[in-house]
Amino acid sequence: MKKIFSFLLALLLVQGVFAQETPKTPKNPIGGRPNIPSDLKFEFGFSSFNNRPEELGINFFTSRTFNVYYQYPVALFGEKSGMTMDIGLGIGTDKFGFKNDQTLFNNADLGPESSELLDITDVYGDNIRINKNVVSANYFDIPIDFTYHLNKANYSKGFRASIGAKIGYLYNVHTKLSYEDSDGLKRKVKDSQNYGFEKIRYGISVKAGSPGFYVWSYFGLNNVFQSGQGPFGNQASQLSFGLAINVF
Repeated sequence: MKKIFSFLLALLLVQGVFAQETPKTPKNPIGGRPNIPSDLKFEFGFSSFNNRPEELGINFFTSRTFNVYYQYPVALFGEKSGMTMDIGLGIGTDKFGFKNDQTLFNNADLGPESSELLDITDVYGDNIRINKNVVSANYFDIPIDFTYHLNKANYSKGFRASIGAKIGYLYNVHTKLSYEDSDGLKRKVKDSQNYGFEKIRYGISVKAGSPGFYVWSYFGLNNVFQSGQGPFGNQASQLSFGLAINVF
């Protein structure tokens, strides 16, 4: 969480530099978004694995995504064409919850950068009550969107839609588990290691909505896990979707 707050502070400082160098334009006078030529986006949603084996069961409601992206629009084909290329950077966090009280553990037979899906009770004991169980994958992302603005006279108003891509670098993976044993003792376990995740991810993104709110989806084009290093040797890719708030 500290990394996210530090990143947001850096984004605001960058925004201040752009605001000083860019001529001021009038703000929307009636409760609208300020007409600043940049976007700070908070994306909320759910994640899953596409093309996964049946044994790799995903809990939908605990498999969540939170992305924070700063993007700067560059006009294409002239100022009134309605087309922009939105280039940015940010942090993407995906949490995966597995069904049947299972989670990832290192697979000793495959080496340190590997994982297998095991029952938590097989590792920590039968007489426990599991309260939280997620795997978190955290990325530095570079998103690029090609956006069409229906209102060509004022990009801060009206409907817009985009198709683009993003590439991300994995900087942390960890499992987080909290449980209570038969004596009422509560324990929290956080284990950080690679678990066989690919270091690089890339895929296609689709977005549509107003300048302030939009829906989004992401379709991963590469596998989530390194070949042969994930549970059941799966070749699953990531699928995410949700809602977003555009601050600026």
